[in-house]
Amino acid sequence: MNHFDKIAAALPAAGLDGVLLTGEHNRFYASGFASTGADGVALVTQKGNFFFTDSRYIEAVENVVENAAIGMVRRGKGYVACINEVIELTGIKRVGFEDETMTVAGHRLYSETLRAELLPASAFMQNLRARKDARELECLEQAQRIAEKALAQILTELRPGITEKEVAARLQYLMLHFGAEKMSFDPIVAGGPNGSMPHAVPTDRELRSGEFVTMDFGCVYRGYCSDMTRTVAIGQPTEEMKKVYDTVLSAQLAGLAAARAGATGAEIDGAARRVIEEAGYGEYFGHSFGHGVGVEIHESPSAAPGNDQSLPAGSVISAEPGIYLPGRFGVRIEDVVVLEEGGCRNITRACKQLLCI
Repeated sequence: MNHFDKIAAALPAAGLDGVLLTGEHNRFYASGFASTGADGVALVTQKGNFFFTDSRYIEAVENVVENAAIGMVRRGKGYVACINEVIELTGIKRVGFEDETMTVAGHRLYSETLRAELLPASAFMQNLRARKDARELECLEQAQRIAEKALAQILTELRPGITEKEVAARLQYLMLHFGAEKMSFDPIVAGGPNGSMPHAVPTDRELRSGEFVTMDFGCVYRGYCSDMTRTVAIGQPTEEMKKVYDTVLSAQLAGLAAARAGATGAEIDGAARRVIEEAGYGEYFGHSFGHGVGVEIHESPSAAPGNDQSLPAGSVISAEPGIYLPGRFGVRIEDVVVLEEGGCRNITRACKQLLCI
């Protein structure tokens, strides 16, 4: 799966003759080949597509990348020389670059040596990536199914005495076992008072009866991420814990009801935020309702208070309101949804009712 044609077709409207992709996520999105760091460059033009890499990856690139001319850099002929050959061959003059991720040193190198004008193009790529096609959605859903299998298993293993680190390690093993390529991010496992920190790092603290444990995790399948959070009770929760959980769930459902193509990120976030504020917990919900999910775990678009842009059909966002009471406990419930005309489609199937282990 690659998106060379989609990118090339959008270049004229953006006033670009080509786009230079040096970052690993956009490079993968364009070519379908995954490599880390600076191990490759893709150049998409209206007159052809090109992918350059070194001897470590050339065979793999030739096996994976389609619809592009492939070249290998070597001593004496690096990326700049290869790209300039394409510029001369195609006659391109205006080339986009990833202004939000390219280093200052990288920009200096390319701007001083390439025979074309470099123009910011991060927003151009973000807008293209926001609209997922059917094949991308299949990968996202499969990544979600893998995470849900891991959740179903870990729920049978949770008990007082197991540590946050042990749960996190087990989740990672299970997702790999069920077919994940790697993790979307380091799992968050937070029991009791640690749950009041939205991005808590798993510790050696043991889970205890009468407490919540929040698990936020996801995996990568064919380059696409899953993301989900479930908060469960170890033993019996207090009435206050139940109230907070029910409030978060009601807030998430309100946000989901407002989530549709054409709605702004602020509108979706606001629908959920009002529920939490009306319950008296507004000051304890500090992050946004959701973020885009795709080849990156956090990408465009966002369902955030400050986002007044309409979200396009085919975009995929998380739905994750939370309430965090400092030093006491926290609750977050997270699904991932696809925005469609008139509503959204939830690709998360795991139960959201309060579970008591």
